[in-house]
Amino acid sequence: MSQQPPVRSTRSPSARPDASMSLLNNVMDHSLDEGYAEAAARRDAQEGGLPRTLRAKLGLAAGLVLAAFVVTLGAAQARISAPVVAKEREELIDRIDAETTTADGLENAVEELRAEVGARQRAALREHGGEQGELVALLSGATPVSGPGVKLVVDDAENSESDGGGPRESADFSDTGRVRDRDMQRVVNGLWEAGAEAVAINGQRLTSLSAIRAAGEAILVDNRPLVPPYTVLAVGDGTELSTAFQDSADGQYLRTLRKDFGVRATLSGQEEVRLPAAPSLIVRTAEPKAADAGKGNGQSTADTGKGTS
Repeated sequence: MSQQPPVRSTRSPSARPDASMSLLNNVMDHSLDEGYAEAAARRDAQEGGLPRTLRAKLGLAAGLVLAAFVVTLGAAQARISAPVVAKEREELIDRIDAETTTADGLENAVEELRAEVGARQRAALREHGGEQGELVALLSGATPVSGPGVKLVVDDAENSESDGGGPRESADFSDTGRVRDRDMQRVVNGLWEAGAEAVAINGQRLTSLSAIRAAGEAILVDNRPLVPPYTVLAVGDGTELSTAFQDSADGQYLRTLRKDFGVRATLSGQEEVRLPAAPSLIVRTAEPKAADAGKGNGQSTADTGKGTS
């Protein structure tokens, strides 16, 4: 057999094992670009070579000094403007007090004028009404009255936000436990129908020209707001008036409000009820009929009707 010559290795003895990874090695050895390194060196040179911690402390100190300056300046401005604000407040309070005093004076003057007008109306009724003058004054509400009667107190349900047995969808009922203007209209008209000779709500005398209306949640009588509970006083035969009212359709309506919607109402007879005169009576359209105009047809010369719209 012939002997084969040995095979020589072609790898250079001086080549590195990682020579094929020269690009990766270059990236690892020079991870920071030379341009960035030069920029960082220049910045350090411009800042005087101060350590970063020292620069941070100096910046924080500068910020605190600036904040203290702003707070001090604001306090100084507030101290300067405080007397001006206090003076303006005192002037505003003085103006409010002055206007309130003026309004009170005007209200007192209005009440005095109303009382004077009422006195003149009553005097005119006595002078021109003849034998029926006092009766006309009483029925028209122009004079205070007293006598037996009834006292009816109507108030909202204890939880007026609750609908009780359900919403009152009918036009005849309110939608909550609150007393509405239409509820009081029916109560007053029921008392008139039952035989009341004079009626007042919370001291407000009702006449044939009185109107019960609503403004938001408030009930108005002749444009004057009322506050619950609503106390209705009626002059008449106490027993008969109470029985007739409870048996009427309006009395049944009030019982329905109590039963289904929690509206509170109490009716009691009174030995004596005192009602004030109406503040003013102004008739713009109606005129008295001639003395002989009603003869032969059974009509009286003065008709007095009751009812509250």
